[in-house]
Amino acid sequence: MADGAVRAGIEPAAPAAGVIDSTLYSPARRWLFLAILFLVGTSSSVDRVVISVLLEPIKQEFQVSDTMLGMLSGLSFALLYSVLGLPIARLADRGDRKLLITVAITVWSAMTALCAAAGTFWQLLIARIGVGVGEAGATPPAQSLIVDYFPLSQRARAIGIFATSGTAGYLLGLSLGSQLVTSFGWRMTLLAFGLPGLIVAAIVYFVLDEPRRRQAAAAKAPPAEDFMQSIRRLLAKKSFVRLLIGFTIYHFAAYGSLVFVPSYMTRVIGSPIADAGLYYGMTSALAVLVGSLAGGSLCDMLVRRDKRWIAWFPAAGYALAAVPSVLMFLIDDLTLFLFVSTLSGILLYASLPAAFSAVHAVCGSARRATAIALVLFFGNLLGFGLGPVLTGAMSDVFSASMGPTGLRYALLLVMALTVPTSLLMFSAAKSVPQDLEH
Repeated sequence: MADGAVRAGIEPAAPAAGVIDSTLYSPARRWLFLAILFLVGTSSSVDRVVISVLLEPIKQEFQVSDTMLGMLSGLSFALLYSVLGLPIARLADRGDRKLLITVAITVWSAMTALCAAAGTFWQLLIARIGVGVGEAGATPPAQSLIVDYFPLSQRARAIGIFATSGTAGYLLGLSLGSQLVTSFGWRMTLLAFGLPGLIVAAIVYFVLDEPRRRQAAAAKAPPAEDFMQSIRRLLAKKSFVRLLIGFTIYHFAAYGSLVFVPSYMTRVIGSPIADAGLYYGMTSALAVLVGSLAGGSLCDMLVRRDKRWIAWFPAAGYALAAVPSVLMFLIDDLTLFLFVSTLSGILLYASLPAAFSAVHAVCGSARRATAIALVLFFGNLLGFGLGPVLTGAMSDVFSASMGPTGLRYALLLVMALTVPTSLLMFSAAKSVPQDLEH
């Protein structure tokens, strides 16, 4: 149950049974492990996002609709990613998280490279499903390890730094990916991004540490909850349920628009694909870097005053982000578009570390990876899975009568969903104090 010291923002003197002692590692080792997990997140992000700058040449080669591209970039990836995320998270809550991450990155890297050999659109779709199977084993165990490596007072910042692995991934995927596809085609681009992940897998296996093996107290832990017990405990917390719904809506808005931004820049603004990927990749990297680092540090400071800031902070961020997130798709000038999209990204990514920290604060250590996997299950299945498909379908409908600008109106509708996300986060803050659990 919630610990009084945690409520007051003070670290407990000793860990409870089954809880990893955050003083187990020196600061230098914590940051080394975080750096390795950063590489994992970067590899995951690259293999996920690079497809967005490959959609146009894939569309031309296989002669498919935007709806089919939405399936390729979203639903195909998210389907088994979401389904496998929960059983993998159960293993992460009980077993060797380092081994899980090693296997996961090996699978998604190999499948990304295999996408390059696809002879038909459906073969590409099946290989893309394999990428999602691998990536299901990345984020829940990685975040679970970070929470065990770092004390409560540093977690939002650590998770914020981990979140910036998406910065490196987006930068490499969009900017370098757009250059590679222009010069070598989409197949060689996928091969170039898939194979280096195997090196990262080796680093994880030989360098990363699993704290459960080092802390004797872990052996004294009470019997682990079964899956349904964990789900019932989580769903009994009002703050968790509201965070879960808020995350799901956010993922729908973010992923539904993200994969089509390079297409918007080429079709509506008229930017060449190489420029679109390079410029948007660089400005997105800046937005994620500034937002995640500043947001995580500021949230840690505010949470020391009042635990409810864990949910208040992302709520305020999503509310402020709603304006530029919608406004950016009303702009036809490239420079102004990049400026407004960067402002939107800073606000959105400043909110993300705090939102994940809120989930970790209320879920309890016995079900930490399960909680994150549950968030990602709905966020990826409904958000990353259906978001691009429905955005693509709306684009097809609008474009039938409006031409290329039809994509604009689909994106406007999707990004307006940041408003209900904010309202749910504000609502979750009311229940955070009583739902806190070590």
